[in-house]
Amino acid sequence: MTVRSQSSLSEIRLTFIQRVWQLNWGLMLLIIVTACVGLATLYSISGGTTETWVSRQLMRFGVGFFLMLLVAVIDIRFWLRAAFLIYGVALVLLVAVEVVGTVGMGAQRWVDLGPFQLQPSEVMKIALVLALARYFHGITHEEVAQLRWLVVPSLMVIIPVTLVLRQPDLGTALLLLIGAAVMFFLAGVRLWIFGAGLMTALAAIPFAWHYLHDYQRERILTFLNPERDPLGAGYHILQSKIALGSGGMFGKGFLQGTQSHLNFLPEMQTDFIFTMLAEEFGLVGALGLLALYVFMLAYAIAIALRSRSQFGRLLGMGIAGTFFVYFFINIAMVTGLVPVVGVPLPLVSYGGTAMVTILVGFGLIMSVYIHRDVRLPRRAEMEEL
Repeated sequence: MTVRSQSSLSEIRLTFIQRVWQLNWGLMLLIIVTACVGLATLYSISGGTTETWVSRQLMRFGVGFFLMLLVAVIDIRFWLRAAFLIYGVALVLLVAVEVVGTVGMGAQRWVDLGPFQLQPSEVMKIALVLALARYFHGITHEEVAQLRWLVVPSLMVIIPVTLVLRQPDLGTALLLLIGAAVMFFLAGVRLWIFGAGLMTALAAIPFAWHYLHDYQRERILTFLNPERDPLGAGYHILQSKIALGSGGMFGKGFLQGTQSHLNFLPEMQTDFIFTMLAEEFGLVGALGLLALYVFMLAYAIAIALRSRSQFGRLLGMGIAGTFFVYFFINIAMVTGLVPVVGVPLPLVSYGGTAMVTILVGFGLIMSVYIHRDVRLPRRAEMEEL
């Protein structure tokens, strides 16, 4: 190795260390604590063993944490230039699901990459925010108000949503739509456009109903009246409500949940893990987890607002909005406020791609924080990059 290459490596290491020290350690601590809550809950679900869920989840968190640090220290100008490329890769992966995807739990959502299975729809949640932030950063406020400038970003949303619906995965499709709507709103799209879109969606409901899968129709009917089939379609949500109520104020104690350990609760390690936590730690424990989420959201919003660039603000707020929708829909789902759509609880539910994707998203927020004073080029200047 030459002296020059050694010097370059030393500079890279020094830059990495300097930027790691510049991270928002308050947000980092909240992320670690929330992940520990998830590991403890999975430990209880496993009956007091680390072999079933905990060890694999801990390994995934370690990988995601490293990627979060790596993403955070990379110059935000790189993410600006690479945004459309990352979106394109995520789109290709979604198409690959249609061609070579593996089937699990009645849906074709994963791509087998050998050592692990990747769920491209989770990757698209971050890729779409990146691409929309790049697009709206490159146009003026006057152009945002014109419909012709909204055709391209609308197609950027419609194409992946259509592909996700074909898997079928209604929950993730809704998350993509809501996340995109947040980005359009933050970019300054006129409110009457949202109103027109909402009216169109409401008018399309009778037609869309006929295109839903049988199980999706059943979920909506069960949401409206869970007692119509208490031992069938309504069983999951009714047992979830029973477990939530049985926890009381302080819960039954760690490893003492009866509804969960007697296998009354469905999908305890993924979709209904919040119910498990609430049964063992009660209302106090559930509010404690909610407080962690709210503090993380507040940190993310504050970081986004401090950015001097439009790209940084949109990227930070977009990921914060996606994170909020994640935990809001999961908790609303298990409490019966919205239909069951299969959305994991961020940093808590068992799952590889979802865990890593969320941590990468927070890595981008950290990048916005570290490079909050960096001036980013607009459209005319980007064309020269």
